[in-house]
Amino acid sequence: MLDVTIGLSLSPTASENAVDHYVEVAAMAADAGVGAIWISQFFDVDALSLAALIARAVPDIAVGTAVVPIYPRHPLVVAAQALTAQAAGRGRFQLGLGLGSPPLLEHVYGTRVVRPIRYAREYLTALRSVFETGEVDLHGEMLTAVTPMPVVVPGATTPPPILLASVGTQSLRLAGELADGTFPYLASPATLAGSIVPTISAAAAAAGRPAPRIVMVVPAVVTSDVDGVRERAAAHMAFYDDVPAAQESVRREGLAHAHELAVIGDEETVAAAIERYFAAGATEVSIAYTDIGTPEEQARTIGLLGGLNRSRAMAIPA
Repeated sequence: MLDVTIGLSLSPTASENAVDHYVEVAAMAADAGVGAIWISQFFDVDALSLAALIARAVPDIAVGTAVVPIYPRHPLVVAAQALTAQAAGRGRFQLGLGLGSPPLLEHVYGTRVVRPIRYAREYLTALRSVFETGEVDLHGEMLTAVTPMPVVVPGATTPPPILLASVGTQSLRLAGELADGTFPYLASPATLAGSIVPTISAAAAAAGRPAPRIVMVVPAVVTSDVDGVRERAAAHMAFYDDVPAAQESVRREGLAHAHELAVIGDEETVAAAIERYFAAGATEVSIAYTDIGTPEEQARTIGLLGGLNRSRAMAIPA
């Protein structure tokens, strides 16, 4: 498997069979040299199940979720799913989690989000215990997690890394302390360098943990039809304009809409943007929304990502 520096985030799309489509795109990415596939949890396919299927079907590429909201999924349920995916991929699975949007969670599930950082702290504590020891006995302020028997999944020989989607100060500190890294989204290179990287890095150092992974998620499409793809990006990413956390991120960048942070242009334009994120402190970059272009534009984008990832992997000292 290549060293992972550039990955591809997959999202729902129209197809005859969703699972077949995801596996086909993942195989295309692996053949091109892309280092990782990331799957988002929306309200259609199950990201953890799909990650396990892809990890089993497509060798030589890392597979992860980016991200699965921790509400309303109990950490013991997620632990079992994650360890199953880890066994399916023989150590190539990565668990990306997020707190989700409180208004959406309440509207959809009737779940009241109370003290989310405390809840996330207990959630990560339970997960880490199960991953590292096979057991947990947590009676917290926000949740209870007790294993009546050891959690053992043959084939899951190493704990999957945990990444927490974070942009706010409190969640970044939590990610540095208890997770292996973070997924910033809707952030510029300036925000990454000036706020996200120093905050999570300081928290990890204070907790005596290794330097965190920082997987920057960037919407991008390689195209010759910039105006047309920009129009489709506005439609596809309009969802984030109604999500409070995303609205805050966009306002922080001095913009009005989420799609304005998408990178749309030729190979040189997209490659230069990716390099700016690495220069700002990203350890990895994952490109999202490649499918808002035509199939040919998506293939063109994946080809660029694979080439860049191979070049960076070759440059990493053995």
